Amino acid sequence: MDTQDIWNLHSDDIKYFIFSKVKDNVVADDLLQETFIKVHTKLNTLKDDNKIKSWLFSIARYTVLDYFRSNKIVYQTTDEDFIFEEQKLEHTEVDCLHGIIKSLPKKYRDPLFLSDIKGLKQKQIADQLHLPLPTIKSQIQRGRKMIAQGFVDCCDFVINDNGFLVGEIKDKADCKMCH
Repeated sequence: MDTQDIWNLHSDDIKYFIFSKVKDNVVADDLLQETFIKVHTKLNTLKDDNKIKSWLFSIARYTVLDYFRSNKIVYQTTDEDFIFEEQKLEHTEVDCLHGIIKSLPKKYRDPLFLSDIKGLKQKQIADQLHLPLPTIKSQIQRGRKMIAQGFVDCCDFVINDNGFLVGEIKDKADCKMCH
């Protein structure tokens, strides 16, 4: 499959996704083009053609996040940010993580997302969310602990003496978060 085939099959879906984030048709068109430039240059790195749609959405998501970061625009997370674009048959820790993050209270989810996903400094997050820096630091740490606890609750992981999560992901049917 070449870039033109991918464009013909998926460009409308990718544009709709980008537009849903930026709410500006001109910017969405620009980001769509930027996404497909990345697709074209990285197409040889795609290992499984069956995962092309999720790969495309990942590239588009990071292109949008880069746009927000470079323009210093605050990105408000929504539940859609933590939903898969297409269902995967294999159950992985990523499935659980998405469910756990989605279930976090917004006051922990947003600072954690901005810090650990967008890569912003905690001071920048405090400025964007108009909260004191110690509050942001506390919310990020609590959010991380809630994620660890989510894996304990979801898949019966345990936290060992060194503070690390230990365990194996259950089958999807047995997973409390994903089932």
